[in-house]
Amino acid sequence: MAPHQQRIDLNADLGEEVTDDAALLAVVTSANLACGYHAGSLEIMRAVCTEAARRGVSVGAQVSYADRENFGRVARDVPYDLLREQVADQVGVLSQVAGECGTAVRYLKPHGALYHRVLDDAEQAAAVLDGSGDLPVLGMPGVLLDEARARGRAVFHEGFPDRGYTPEGRLVPRGEPGALVEEEPVIVAQAVALAGRVDSLCLHGDSPGAVQHASAVREALVRAGHELRPFAPEV
Repeated sequence: MAPHQQRIDLNADLGEEVTDDAALLAVVTSANLACGYHAGSLEIMRAVCTEAARRGVSVGAQVSYADRENFGRVARDVPYDLLREQVADQVGVLSQVAGECGTAVRYLKPHGALYHRVLDDAEQAAAVLDGSGDLPVLGMPGVLLDEARARGRAVFHEGFPDRGYTPEGRLVPRGEPGALVEEEPVIVAQAVALAGRVDSLCLHGDSPGAVQHASAVREALVRAGHELRPFAPEV
C-alpha cells in the first residue's frame, strides 16, 4: 500500500430479498447479512455466504428484532433475557451456515430500529453484546460501542453516504425530509468526505439504484487513493 493510501471498508445490507446480492458482493468488501429475524432465510444465507467466501468478502451478522412484518424498523421493548437469546440465535444460525460455506461470521451489526435503540439504551446494548460472544462490533458512536470497547471487544465506526445526518451526528429518521440521499453525485461526495473519518461506509442494499451507487462510490474512493479492504478480514 502506498504511503498516501488509507484503508476503507465498503459494506452493504444483504440477504434481505430486496436487492441484487450477487451484484453488490462484486463491489463491497463486507456484507451485513440478515439472519432471518427481519428478513432472509437459510437458503439466502447460504447463497450470500458462498459468494462472499469466493470473493473474499467478510460476513457480518446483522441482528434484528424479531419483526419481519415491519422489516425490523419499529422499536420494540424486548426484555433483556429474550433479546440476548434472540441475538445468540441469529449469530448461531449464521455462524453455522457460514462455516458450511467455507467462511465465518467476522463481526456484528444491529439492524434498523435495534441499531438506533442501542445507541442510547444500555440494557438492550448489553443484551446484544451478551448474545454475540466476542465478535467485533460495527456501528455509530453510542452506548453499544462504548460498552463493547470497555469489554475489550474490537469496535469499528461506520458512515452512511446515502443517508442524511442531524446536527447531532445521528441519522435523520426514515420518513422525515432529508433522510435518504438519492442523487449519485451527492452520495459519492459524501462517501469521499466520510472515508477519512470512519472505518467502513455503508450503502443500503434496499435503496433505489443501490448497485450503481455502490459501484460509483467504490470507483471514487479508489481514485481518491483509498485501498478498499474488509475491516474484519479472515484471520
